[in-house]
Amino acid sequence: MTHPNVPVATAEPPQSSNTLLGIGLMALGFLFFSLTDATAKYLTEDFSAFQIAWFRQFGLLSVALWFLARRGLPVLRTRRPVLQVLRGSAAAMSATGFIFAVSYVPLTDAVAVSFVAPFAVTILAALVLRETVGIRRWTAVTIGFIGTLIVIRPGLGLFHPAIFVVLGAASLFAARQIMSRLLGPVDQTVTTIIYTAISSVALLTIPMLFIWQTPTSFQQVFLIILLACTAGTGEVLIIRALELAEAATLAPLQYTMIIWSTGLSWLIFSQPPDGWTLLGAAIIMASGIYTLHRERLKARQRKP
Repeated sequence: MTHPNVPVATAEPPQSSNTLLGIGLMALGFLFFSLTDATAKYLTEDFSAFQIAWFRQFGLLSVALWFLARRGLPVLRTRRPVLQVLRGSAAAMSATGFIFAVSYVPLTDAVAVSFVAPFAVTILAALVLRETVGIRRWTAVTIGFIGTLIVIRPGLGLFHPAIFVVLGAASLFAARQIMSRLLGPVDQTVTTIIYTAISSVALLTIPMLFIWQTPTSFQQVFLIILLACTAGTGEVLIIRALELAEAATLAPLQYTMIIWSTGLSWLIFSQPPDGWTLLGAAIIMASGIYTLHRERLKARQRKP
């Protein structure tokens, strides 16, 4: 998915109780991320996934440089530099994988399948962080996986193998969320955003030395600028939303992307979702929201 840079506000508590405004900004932020995904899919006709991801991450880098200019060099201090770079590398690879996949599969299908990430987070939390995962959350993971199978429909010859690249991108996103949990107690959220931007752009610059393709038309330049601007604007909106409301309250809004992506896929690419895709997406969304609800309850229990 190309919305892996949504920060996890674990280090900085919300600065305001204006929850409704936070919800509105969060929904708007995911609309901008959906526009980013649609623009990226359109650009795959002319550029490689690596180059499109590189353009996209420059949108994040512009936001990171803005934060750096406002808060100064002390914001670069981190107690886990290697983990920060690994997180940025995972962001680069997950964005590239998602963009590669949407060049072959409908945007709605790719976004729906990418929502397996919360379930992957649950599994990794149990394996890596040794968190206790109860039967309810495991049941939600199983149901979400069934929803994913409904979207993909393996064995029926209806899916492109590239859909499995989306699963890989979602797994990388889940790994980033686990890294975010490890970084939350020791580094500021803005520090993580800056390191993610710098390291992801640096990593994606390496293949650019070999596959760079110069834009040759006004349309290409316009779409590249649109890609970076929508990505950067989405980041700013979500960061602001997390300052106004609790992350646990806002997290389910990520599922609004299936609505935006369905509309954009229909309008721009003439790829309306079929009934099975909508059914699978609904199951994934329901089980994902339940998983987030359980996470919220668990977080409340941990509070003194």
